[in-house]
Amino acid sequence: MEENNKSKLDALTLKDNFMFGAVMCEPENCRPFLEMALGISIGKLDVSIEKSLVYHPEYKGVRLDVEASDENHTRFNVEMQVVPKPALERRARYYHSQIDMELLVRGGGYGNLPDACVIFICDFDPFDCGKYRYTFRNVCLEEQDFILRDGLTTMFLSTCGENPDEVPAELVSFLKFVGLSLQESTKESEDGYVRQLQAAVRRVKASREWEARFVIFEEMLQEQREAGRAEGKVEDIIILLEGLPGEVPEDLREYLFSEKDSGVLHGYLKLAASASSVEEFARQIRQ
Repeated sequence: MEENNKSKLDALTLKDNFMFGAVMCEPENCRPFLEMALGISIGKLDVSIEKSLVYHPEYKGVRLDVEASDENHTRFNVEMQVVPKPALERRARYYHSQIDMELLVRGGGYGNLPDACVIFICDFDPFDCGKYRYTFRNVCLEEQDFILRDGLTTMFLSTCGENPDEVPAELVSFLKFVGLSLQESTKESEDGYVRQLQAAVRRVKASREWEARFVIFEEMLQEQREAGRAEGKVEDIIILLEGLPGEVPEDLREYLFSEKDSGVLHGYLKLAASASSVEEFARQIRQ
């Protein structure tokens, strides 16, 4: 592994998506977290290690989350969120739909859909209400004591909570640990579960297997960034073309979006800026 990547891996804390996925792939680390977050007891937990680092074309990029199921077939999806992202609530909705569609594609009926819980751990307060934990289920607006039995739970945990008396002490300890800097996170904690996580972080950083996975992860991120830059240039080219005489045909749009070379697209951008018409631009790029 290149020294630069090794240094990057050593600098990770639990709040970093890669490290969180690596640590929580171990059921003995994931199960206590789910139990204290949800206030339930889980006898057996299966964590999908192979899904901890995947590329989702339909999701438009790298997605690092933890997927697990218990002995009752309840599905759990957990993801770390370091910075606020737009439409976080709708992101949770998408995750729920992905869980359901995967199971329905296998041939199961609606009645066989298991309970599902999506959890975001946020290093910020997603709703600015000072809570460590926000739990959502569907309720009837006319009878708010009536909860819709659709089996769906969405939870947002915040490292910035201000209500320690309203949530379990061990959950507060965990969330405070998540929010620590690299230097602070290496100091031995008084909390037993946090010490367990600290040991797991050290194992990941010393593991050749996880080093190799981290290299792949970094390569995927780089490809995603480059694809994003290329797509941005294509959009700029099309904006210029739409200001010229002539229609921008669909096949030309597809041709431009299929080009991934940043240098080529930069040349196309110059051509679009100097062309007198869409037809002239199309002729020049295909010469």
